[in-house]
Amino acid sequence: MTDYLVLANELASQIQPGAAERDARRILPHEQLDLIRGSGLGAARVPVELDGGDVSQLDVARIFITLAKADPSVAQALFPHFATVEHLRLIANEEQQRRYLGAFAERQLSSGAIAERSGKFRGEIHTRLERDGDRLVLNGSKFYSTGCLFADLLKIQAVDEAGNAVYVMLPADTPGITLLDDWDGMGQRVTASGSTLLENVPVLPEQVIPLAQWYQRRNYIGASAQLIHCAIDIGIGLAALDDAVQWSRTGARPVRESGVDQARNDPYILHTVGDLSAAIHGAEALVEKAALSVDLAARTQLQGTLDGEALDALLARTSIVVAEAKIASTRAALHVCERLYEVGGAATTQSRYNFDRHWRNARTHTTHDAVAYKYKAIGDYLVNGNYPPIAFTY
Repeated sequence: MTDYLVLANELASQIQPGAAERDARRILPHEQLDLIRGSGLGAARVPVELDGGDVSQLDVARIFITLAKADPSVAQALFPHFATVEHLRLIANEEQQRRYLGAFAERQLSSGAIAERSGKFRGEIHTRLERDGDRLVLNGSKFYSTGCLFADLLKIQAVDEAGNAVYVMLPADTPGITLLDDWDGMGQRVTASGSTLLENVPVLPEQVIPLAQWYQRRNYIGASAQLIHCAIDIGIGLAALDDAVQWSRTGARPVRESGVDQARNDPYILHTVGDLSAAIHGAEALVEKAALSVDLAARTQLQGTLDGEALDALLARTSIVVAEAKIASTRAALHVCERLYEVGGAATTQSRYNFDRHWRNARTHTTHDAVAYKYKAIGDYLVNGNYPPIAFTY
């Protein structure tokens, strides 16, 4: 039986070399995603009966912390695959689960083309699944299609002719799909988070997964996805901490008035490293605590052991715990990546070290969701007893 945590650590040791150069030169990590594909890591959350590992959500968090510490762009490019696994497990019918989750057990990877730039509000979907004679076709465009250039299968969100939300599962090489490498963010530069153009893409009925009911039914999927985002932020912060420690040992010089002849003995440098360590490891502990809540919620909902208000209460509490972890991981990652420079001064800003990638990655990735609304959701839950919104972001 595969030990997926061991596998993630082995992959990280192969992914980490060259990560700074890939960021600096904007080299997409095709080789690194191929390593992940070939390793079978994509089957970690696939049910055992479909030849997967069905690992815990805590293991998922630790897998992503490990990969993100090695290269957060690679980890983020893999994130949509794990999100798709959860969507399929909860939402798809049995035949679709056998087909697509079975494909993941056979070492295919998926990604998602969900978000669009059009519309008045975030999350609005204008991509259309409509009839063209006796066939179904998909038309529209997506942005932030993270990881799609590395994927075998794409999960595309659309609305049908009745205005109902659907997912459409399509091979990445389906005619009419154009994937563009036009992501130009300052951080997470090589996640392939560019555009997806959809022009009269042929769709079979069995490739369509109805989604609309889940806008009214509380579920664990949002918390599961947010947990992975937290884990990526922790990985970024841990990588920055490692660089701060190494620079303290070998790169930094003491100031004359410090009274020491080595920076590694400067009390202010030691204080700064201690602060960074406490911040990121404290947030990591909160993320792991949240992972235990997500695991309970996921297994409870998937197994159907609770329903009604009891299930809703469990799912709401899980979303709140993850929101707390999201706040902590966001603040800690940004804090560590910024204060890294206080360890080494101006020399650490030289482009040859590319230490700024840590802050750029953290600042870019932590804009994924409006963290201010996590604070609001927590306060409203504790003070007024109100549950967070039913959405795939909580």
